[in-house]
Amino acid sequence: MNTNNHIITVNDIEVQVVRKDIKNLHLAVYPPDGWVRVAVPLHITDDNVRLAVISKLAWIKKQQAAFQAQPRQSQREMVSGESHYFWGRRYRLEVLEHHGRHEVVVKNSSTLILYVNPHTTSANRELALNEWYRAELKQRVPALLAKWEPIIGQQVSEWGIKKMKTKWGSCNITARRIWLNLELAKKPPECLEYILVHELVHLLERHHNDNFRATMDKFLPPWRLHRDRLNQSPLAHEDWSY
Repeated sequence: MNTNNHIITVNDIEVQVVRKDIKNLHLAVYPPDGWVRVAVPLHITDDNVRLAVISKLAWIKKQQAAFQAQPRQSQREMVSGESHYFWGRRYRLEVLEHHGRHEVVVKNSSTLILYVNPHTTSANRELALNEWYRAELKQRVPALLAKWEPIIGQQVSEWGIKKMKTKWGSCNITARRIWLNLELAKKPPECLEYILVHELVHLLERHHNDNFRATMDKFLPPWRLHRDRLNQSPLAHEDWSY
């Protein structure tokens, strides 16, 4: 058994245990289904992990219940009449066939028109929509970085957009690289700004501790409202690839 990354069961809850060269234990509950992950120092035993999880059982179950209660989109078939989200608003999808490159157009603040070649599969229609989402995110991020890097006093060396299963964003502190979840294009713009500030603050404070929260309070006082709004908005039907 790989003791650096394995599953244990605590009170019928499966817990992923990841051992790293870190100083403190970090427990997290992740959407969309509320799976539990504990990152621990290399010397911490599974028995100690179990005790830590048991001490947080009430909190874990509360988080899991909140994720289960979140609205979820039904399976997307990429056909006309479906609802799709863009910057926190719901749009009706209209699929039109034409000969040429795939394209997405926002019409009347209520409709997303997806132009595709005849006989384009559902998977490729979804790919075209996701590439449009990616392009829209890439247009917004530079202005947000230009706004927040001078305020926070930190600069990133690199940033990018990708699908992530467990996080809305991530920050490699050593490389000063930020990744943003593609799903953020579907959420209100305030959520993208919150996640970007969140990751920039990690360049000042690695952990989600009191100092991190105090720093967030300093730079973005309503960050908790944005966090809650993000967590209450509809989840995608897929295991997004927070």
